Amino acid sequence: MDKTAESPRASALDPLDLYGVRATLADEERLVQDSVARLVDAEVLPVIQRCFEEHRFPQELIPQLAALGLLGSSIQGYGCAGLNSICYGLICQELERGDSGIRSFVSVQSSLCMYPIFSFGSEEQRQKYLPRMARGELIGCFGLTEPHGGSDPANMKTHARKRGRDWVLNGAKMWITNGAIADVAVVWAMTPEGIRGFLVERGSPGFTAPEIQHKFSLRASITAALYFDNVVVPETQVLPGVIGLKGPLGCLTQARYGISWGVIGAAQACLKQLLDYTATRALFGRPLAQNQTIQVRLADMARRITTAQLLALQLGRLKDAGALQPAHVSLAKWNNCRMALDIARDCRDMLGGAGISAEYVPIRHMLNLESVITYEGTETIHQLSIGRELTGLNAF
Repeated sequence: MDKTAESPRASALDPLDLYGVRATLADEERLVQDSVARLVDAEVLPVIQRCFEEHRFPQELIPQLAALGLLGSSIQGYGCAGLNSICYGLICQELERGDSGIRSFVSVQSSLCMYPIFSFGSEEQRQKYLPRMARGELIGCFGLTEPHGGSDPANMKTHARKRGRDWVLNGAKMWITNGAIADVAVVWAMTPEGIRGFLVERGSPGFTAPEIQHKFSLRASITAALYFDNVVVPETQVLPGVIGLKGPLGCLTQARYGISWGVIGAAQACLKQLLDYTATRALFGRPLAQNQTIQVRLADMARRITTAQLLALQLGRLKDAGALQPAHVSLAKWNNCRMALDIARDCRDMLGGAGISAEYVPIRHMLNLESVITYEGTETIHQLSIGRELTGLNAF
């Protein structure tokens, strides 16, 4: 008699890693992933539901994130860990398994603030900011998106004019992660020479950063507006190494890379909880997991996660080889964010009434991913970027 349908059989495969991506990692990469996973399990998961409900970013975790070397982890020197791109991706994946808000904090600090200071700043600026940012003593934010629209940064209204040896900055930025707690803002503004980057410190006269309230997404993350009313910025606080959109877009490429990995963690968290739920939830005399429709939907989630894992892994290899192109990141950000959002939504549905409870992770991840799929390039922007690569024609 065939007992297959009567008793579950343990699979030889990891349901969250069907193609054994972890087995292909170097020892250092696995060590980094395990270290961050332990931090997430011990410190993030016990508090993140309440933080989300209370609309509060857990700032008390910053010293622990810094102590593990997660801030500016890919930068060489200046007190940074100097890890490879695969390690950074795994950091983002494990952090977003906890919550997109935690990954966003690290991503902004590392890719959008420390990276431009390292890549485009003077040696004096690097020495002034990077070691303290790596230790979590200084928090940064990145000011590019403006209230009138974020997908057309060339149409920038924030501007700076030279006055003697200083610059005078006027304008506004919107939807700025970390903005209300940032000690330094990397702000991009139009000048007579083109778009330039300015390091604006908290407390500068005319600079305010009010937090945006009443969000229903990324509630465990701080989001602010930045306002500049005749803010005087010394020449020593201007990034000397870049003029034009190449600077901010290069920063976004770095951040989008991390997002492409991070959302895998969110999807894995949703699938893991759903596997546990469907195995123990009994309807009509058998576990939900024994229904064909449930198994088909679970299998489709595993397919999508596996595809995203392999995309991210190859993306990391391209980055470490110096062969990464912006279109590579666009494809991964588009595919992986769509994957994660669809899985979170489907898991929420399959949990039934329990799916709307914050005691289960899919609703929180689903709400967060509604932002993640939009920020740092909407899905449509990345589709058009790939279309331009395929045709050689710009449809923007």
